[in-house]
Amino acid sequence: MRIVVSNEMSQPTTLHLHGVTVPNDMDGVPYITQDPILPGGFFVYEFDVVDPPGMYVYHSHFNSTEQVGKGLYGAFIVEPKRGDWSSLYGERIDVESTLFLGDGPTGFVLNGKEFPATQPIVAEVGDGVLIHLANDGAMIHPMHLHGYHFQVIAEDGFVLAPGQRYMADMLMVAPGQRFDVLVDAEYPGVWAYHCHILPHVEGPQGMYGMVTVVIVQ
Repeated sequence: MRIVVSNEMSQPTTLHLHGVTVPNDMDGVPYITQDPILPGGFFVYEFDVVDPPGMYVYHSHFNSTEQVGKGLYGAFIVEPKRGDWSSLYGERIDVESTLFLGDGPTGFVLNGKEFPATQPIVAEVGDGVLIHLANDGAMIHPMHLHGYHFQVIAEDGFVLAPGQRYMADMLMVAPGQRFDVLVDAEYPGVWAYHCHILPHVEGPQGMYGMVTVVIVQ
């Protein structure tokens, strides 16, 4: 991988690849492994991908409360060969989705958006739905899916052995954690999927914030 980070902001920044195995000088920690990238400057991150397939993260590592809180983060997904998640997990997978949990200056968000602007997850009856979950906020978020139990099949980029997998309808996702969960889309309908800390999702005008839906049609 070769990633060129050009800083067009008014403050310094760096890039950290969270959970990714990189050379020490590519770790992106200011004053420890590199100088900050100053406004108008750039830095080149280069490394070989040696980690197993799974969900990883990239984010700012300078003034992180503000910069990450305002959205300087994203998914770094190491795919299995030919993108074959079904073979990796030994499960049928037809739909793949990524959900980033965020909190801070942008509110309680999923992929940077508050409900009703969040993107739904859409599947057909009988589909296997793989959801990559990551929390780049500062709070724990218990994610609850209505109408379904899901199977937790990976944590922090590591596939769970069949005997370690477990069923749930709510999953605590702490800051920095990543999970892959599998939903067997058996029941048609529009099913709410949201953080279960109620002030993050509901107010006097109804649902808002860290809410999306799984649409099974």
